[in-house]
Amino acid sequence: MKDTTVVRPRRDPSATKRFICLGFCGGGAGSYVKWADAMPPGVEFAAICYPGREGRFVDDFAGDWDELVDDTLDAVVSAADIPYVLFGHSMGGWVAFDIAAQIEERGGPAPEALVVSSANAPSRGLTVADMFPSQQDSDEQLIAWLQKFGLMSEHLLNDPDLREMAVELMRADIRVRDSFHYREGAVVSTAMHVLTGDGDEVIDPNSKEQWRKLARGEFQHTALPGGHFYTPEIWDTLPSHITSINERVAP
Repeated sequence: MKDTTVVRPRRDPSATKRFICLGFCGGGAGSYVKWADAMPPGVEFAAICYPGREGRFVDDFAGDWDELVDDTLDAVVSAADIPYVLFGHSMGGWVAFDIAAQIEERGGPAPEALVVSSANAPSRGLTVADMFPSQQDSDEQLIAWLQKFGLMSEHLLNDPDLREMAVELMRADIRVRDSFHYREGAVVSTAMHVLTGDGDEVIDPNSKEQWRKLARGEFQHTALPGGHFYTPEIWDTLPSHITSINERVAP
């Protein structure tokens, strides 16, 4: 798998565990890269780059949900040469769950733990609450959304071409997200850790119980301060709240 697909900014040949992150709607591997410096000893950070952005800019965007999952599944398996923890935020949480379930159904290599952040349980299907931003939003509304969550820096905002590219990427991801479908009966046996913001109005109040029904193994839920992307302080240090990568790693 190309380095442009599996991004590993701090390669560690002695690592005995890998933390693999999957992007949210409109995001990329770059949204997580700063976490590479916060990895515990023995854990290497990796982020999967979806097609059509960053190092895969020349690739066509995924056409629908199944195409994105198939592409990402291959990338995750290529990075699973050592034990790993799979993480996904928002839409990425659904991608991570779908991939973990499919890998398990195929006989592995399954993750040591599945961590889903700011995502409703996929078993309830795509609802209006999950469809934000929406296909009906104007370019200005999408840009405002990217600004609100700190996903558009000043140099992007001030460059018309880069701004147009960011909107194109967001719309492509929205189309993929809106083609999401839950595979009936899909569950995971690996340990599951669900993270939610205590002020996130998108998350169903019953999400903890809904996710628990999809977990056949250990289950943990952690409520963190803030909304869909938590508080800036929590987001910047989010890996420190993930038990499965902070447990003592065997040398």
